[in-house]
Amino acid sequence: MCTDSKASAILLMHCPDKRGIIAVVSEFICKNNGNIIFLDQHVDEVTGAFFMRIEWDLAEFVIPREKIGEYFDVLIGQRYQMEWELHFSSEIPRMALFVSRLPHCLFDILARWKSQEIRAEIPLIVSNHQDLEPVARQFGVGFAHFDMTRENKAEQEAAQLELLRKHQVGFIVLARYMQILSEDFVRHYPNRIINIHHSFLPAFPGAKPYHQAYERGVKVIGATSHYVTAELDCGPIIAQDIIRVSHRDSVADLVRKGRDLEKLVLSRAVWHHLRHQVLVYQNRTCIFT
Repeated sequence: MCTDSKASAILLMHCPDKRGIIAVVSEFICKNNGNIIFLDQHVDEVTGAFFMRIEWDLAEFVIPREKIGEYFDVLIGQRYQMEWELHFSSEIPRMALFVSRLPHCLFDILARWKSQEIRAEIPLIVSNHQDLEPVARQFGVGFAHFDMTRENKAEQEAAQLELLRKHQVGFIVLARYMQILSEDFVRHYPNRIINIHHSFLPAFPGAKPYHQAYERGVKVIGATSHYVTAELDCGPIIAQDIIRVSHRDSVADLVRKGRDLEKLVLSRAVWHHLRHQVLVYQNRTCIFT
């Protein structure tokens, strides 16, 4: 019997929709002395897919946590052709932050981490520049600099991956890392690399989107956080938001407001990921909150 009174198990699943799935999963938990503390589900009527997140406490659960996945798969998962993942609230994920020169997202995440709003371990900050090494020292986090060029990119990414393995990093947050990750790099962390960018893409691509937006007289600006895939800026979206602007706003105002929004949207995405609230299906997400 699991005796951790503060721990809970979290099960994310999707499968072809059939009658009785909620009842069967709930029965599996209740028959084994689990108390359900969260359940949410969704059926996509277009694809006929069923999605669910269910969480239960483990205080009196009779199946040992190392056997829960095996029991569930044999009794339910295989029968319903489920793809599922099991997590435990007591596990503290280890994340690495990748950053270039812009500090706003990095400072925001580190501040939330220090205030314990973000429950994770941050063993490492990785950068293609040395500008933000003092920030890493200020927060007591290791810093690794990799000078990236077109010629050495494959070699440097291999070194980064080795460093991530050494530090047992479970997922990566690109806190304004201005490098395109290779398909091979992304393959090592499927749906475990979170990126942030302005929501003008693909309308205003390039280095100065806010300048372009100003010239076009936009009335809203936004930010999008998504999982990274091999296709640039096209991964499953986790969080988005907008803020209204007007003719009174200068380029500097747009940049300031846009960066504020980037910080907020990225922190939301990290929050959802850490709480195992994101279920990826094809190139879309269900966010269970």
